[in-house]
Amino acid sequence: MAEKDLILEMIETGKRLYAAGLSVAKSGNLSARINEEEFLITSSGSFLGKLKEGDIVKVNLTSLESKGQVKPSSELPLHSLVYRNFPAKVVLHCHPPLINGYFAVAKVLKAMSFETKFYLGDIPVIPQETPTVTAPEPVIAALKTNNLVVLKNHGTVAIADRFEDALSITEALEEAVKSAAIARLFDKEVLDSLDSALKDDLKRNEPAYNMFSRGHIQAIVDLVNRDEFIGQKGKELDLTVKLAIRMDGCPEAFKFNFEKGRIIKLDFDADAPFVISAPGPVWEQVFLGKLDCFVAVTQGKMKLSGQLGQLSKWYVPFTRLFALFKEIRIR
Repeated sequence: MAEKDLILEMIETGKRLYAAGLSVAKSGNLSARINEEEFLITSSGSFLGKLKEGDIVKVNLTSLESKGQVKPSSELPLHSLVYRNFPAKVVLHCHPPLINGYFAVAKVLKAMSFETKFYLGDIPVIPQETPTVTAPEPVIAALKTNNLVVLKNHGTVAIADRFEDALSITEALEEAVKSAAIARLFDKEVLDSLDSALKDDLKRNEPAYNMFSRGHIQAIVDLVNRDEFIGQKGKELDLTVKLAIRMDGCPEAFKFNFEKGRIIKLDFDADAPFVISAPGPVWEQVFLGKLDCFVAVTQGKMKLSGQLGQLSKWYVPFTRLFALFKEIRIR
């Protein structure tokens, strides 16, 4: 996109953030990648609801130098580190009031709808001790697991290829915490500690496998076939399909042949109607339980060959399948 068009899009996004109540007064900042060497960022103290062309600064990604008298946002180090670590083309940082209030008292998102689970997944929450992000490295690490991160007592950071997408997931999270808050009015136990996700408690003497080795995938198959929940839901939903997974750069793929919820055969090819692929670091986050495959696909971290809508009819058993991935230790 041309630089002029990017500036106009940043101005429009600022207006939408303000109109939605996600950025008030002089809070929040936006940036957009021009090319591999330069990006645009809103200026320090700018009012996103009334951005002007003069409020947007061009910065060199390597030197972080900018021209003119207008200073870039104080969050420049965070934005620049995003562009150095991800192919993302835009960064959206704002201070949504409901999100800030919710995560000030809750550690995890209580999903009230399938849409929240499907498009947002587990939202990383990074503690903050200063008004400006002075330690961006934990934020960068969290963005490897989700395109949206909460900065506790501060706001959110979203990355995407378009401002439309970054704004969409931010709005979705604001709506999700609103739903959780309303649910708690009807049932005060909705956000109790017993509802938090269970953490892994793997024994140290359990075997660990090289990621994407045949032993690793076979251990997953054995675990899936012992799981009563997948077996039950697989029968109810007629989970009979071929699903392959592949790590980029690895010559071998692994194909799960499901028949009514059981994996009756493991093949070593990608000849399947659904193939999920991703780089090694992304798969590592999946196997560590930090990234949900459905969310990773919708956010573009993983690629799916085949229609997501068709695969989602088995959303419940596949969600359990992906959750089981983390129970097999990897080296």
